[in-house]
Amino acid sequence: MSRYLIVAHQTASSPEIVARVREVLAEDAAAEFTILVPELPTEHVSWEGEDVDAAAHRAESAKAMLVETAGARVVRTAVGVSDPLEAIAQELSTHPDYDGLIVCTLPQGVSRWLQMDLLHRAERRFQLPVTHVVGQAVEPAHH
Repeated sequence: MSRYLIVAHQTASSPEIVARVREVLAEDAAAEFTILVPELPTEHVSWEGEDVDAAAHRAESAKAMLVETAGARVVRTAVGVSDPLEAIAQELSTHPDYDGLIVCTLPQGVSRWLQMDLLHRAERRFQLPVTHVVGQAVEPAHH
């Protein structure tokens, strides 16, 4: 059984991430996933606390969607600090047993994470395989 850390924000509920999770499950039906949604940087929020609430809501919406549409075993969700590299570092410091990272970003030219070279920096820093998924921004469903 493999354990994967999915790192996404606006793309957390995108069809592209569902497709990638289905591919993982086709190879390892017992795979488990954790969804990590970093907070938005403070310049993108209108009031304090909105970033944490929005990130938590995105994570829970993504979990529900992956469980319902892909049959994924999502063991937990987490909200991380706004710097995605540091959010991953903090998650790995408390849960070091991941076999790989699945990072879902917006397309090139729009993605702040690609501009900061997150994929290569994460691979070098954490010595884990990083799978990149390009997704579209999806507003989480309100329950």
